[in-house]
Amino acid sequence: MSPADSLEVELKLAAGDRRPLERLAEAAGLGPTRLGPPSTVDELDRYLDTADGRLASVRWACRLRSRGGRAIISLKGPRTESGTTTPGFAGGALHSRPEHEGPAGAGLDPAGWPASEARERLQRLTRGAQLVERLALRQRRTERAVRAGDARVGTLSLDAVEVRHGGRRCGELFVVELELTEGGAADRALVAQLAAALAAIDGLEPDQLSKLEHALQLVDRPRVP
Repeated sequence: MSPADSLEVELKLAAGDRRPLERLAEAAGLGPTRLGPPSTVDELDRYLDTADGRLASVRWACRLRSRGGRAIISLKGPRTESGTTTPGFAGGALHSRPEHEGPAGAGLDPAGWPASEARERLQRLTRGAQLVERLALRQRRTERAVRAGDARVGTLSLDAVEVRHGGRRCGELFVVELELTEGGAADRALVAQLAAALAAIDGLEPDQLSKLEHALQLVDRPRVP
């Protein structure tokens, strides 16, 4: 990770159905924290790479998200060592990786997007090659602020996701993510308490994979005649 990279730190858990998400959407708090009112939105995430997989070869991922009439590009790097091996953090629920975000357009040519560090890093990684869509995720996301005392320490996201590839539906995912603020991530005791509170919810399991990694598994799964 370069000094210019920002760091995304989040707790990630997977569910087999909607019930754990519905429970968290109604809960007043999580561990020692309070949860703000829920807000639900629909999003389309398109994961992009070059035809010869230049981003995947260096373990970076490019997500083009459309939400509320806006397009945002997120460029995410490989997970850091502490993201999945730190003892006491719910068996791999804690993810940490470099991230750049910036404004984008609906098209797949970064040259047509507003200038940003994310766009510049993407163009360097792809060496100017054309981008193509790897797969798409249609998700309904419910977000809640996570507060400890007067401080906001994170955002809880409850995601029901449909995986699509080549015009077909490949499967669905149910994901809980708690993205931590810089201050929240620095409080290791608080992070441990939040991880334990999430892991204690029936139907949730710590998840060492990203949404993209899960989606690729579904895309590659043999089709049943």
